[in-house]
Amino acid sequence: MNKVNKLAVLGRASVSGVGVATQRRFLQPPLLGLNSVSKSKSKVQCFRRDLADHFSPPSLAVSGTMFLSGLAHSVPSEDPVRPKKLLPNEVVLYQYEACPFCNKVKAFLDYYDIRYKVVEVNPMNKKEIKWSEYKKVPILTVDGEQMVDSSDIISKLFQRIHPEKSPDSVPDGGEEKKWLGWVDNHLVHVLSPNIYRSVSEAIESFDYITTHGNFSFTERIIAKYGGAAAMYFVSKKLKKRHNITDERAALYGAAETWVDALKGRKFLGCLEPNLADIAVFGVLRPIRHLKSGRDMVEHTRIGEWYSRMEAAVGESSRINA
Repeated sequence: MNKVNKLAVLGRASVSGVGVATQRRFLQPPLLGLNSVSKSKSKVQCFRRDLADHFSPPSLAVSGTMFLSGLAHSVPSEDPVRPKKLLPNEVVLYQYEACPFCNKVKAFLDYYDIRYKVVEVNPMNKKEIKWSEYKKVPILTVDGEQMVDSSDIISKLFQRIHPEKSPDSVPDGGEEKKWLGWVDNHLVHVLSPNIYRSVSEAIESFDYITTHGNFSFTERIIAKYGGAAAMYFVSKKLKKRHNITDERAALYGAAETWVDALKGRKFLGCLEPNLADIAVFGVLRPIRHLKSGRDMVEHTRIGEWYSRMEAAVGESSRINA
């Protein structure tokens, strides 16, 4: 099993809504097997960090010994048989293709191999979401139940996958919450000033948006050039609102800040991505092959982490509507 460090089995081949290629995924605990910890320096580092998070220094020796002793007796030599948690039969995401918040949700669904359909919303009339009182994207429906706001959607899905965890907590506590907040409150705000930084970059971005979006031929032409021109000027206002003086410097700075947060680990989640890793990856994925994204990878250290995330998230779980 490639993902031995995940807690909850997410599905089986007979259940609609679960990827066939990877039918079982687990969310990692700090440790699952003591033998695996001793095999690599990175795993030892992750263990030490998690131990420090769980125990205060004065009680570390005693508590750590008890923790290890209990763990050694409780972990079987082979993967235990865990109850399977059935996933929904139908998941539908209403989105804009280039929306960073929509891409956060897609990255989560892809990572957990949850099959989903996509309905591309036309931003000019939003006719696809007229049925909803909520007029923003993303909107996710799970067997007909509406979920809104990317962070709330991910939190609710995570809780359903892992009902044993507190609704008010996520794994790895404060660090993960801190960086989840950083994604929503900082990272997303440096993207628009970068992808619409110049007229040519704005046209490049809208060419991508209109190619993947739900537009008629006429709407596509109008949106590509009219939208690019409009967003070029809007991005200047956003730049001022968020106190950005140099767009690329802000983007590069955010990328370097994230790499520094990893502290030499493969992921913020240590050996496997956690929710913050998934959120950062999801937000950056739509710009990766635009000029701004290419520049970011070329001029910062984020490329290696991004490549690891691409491999960890794997293929899209999207299915045809």
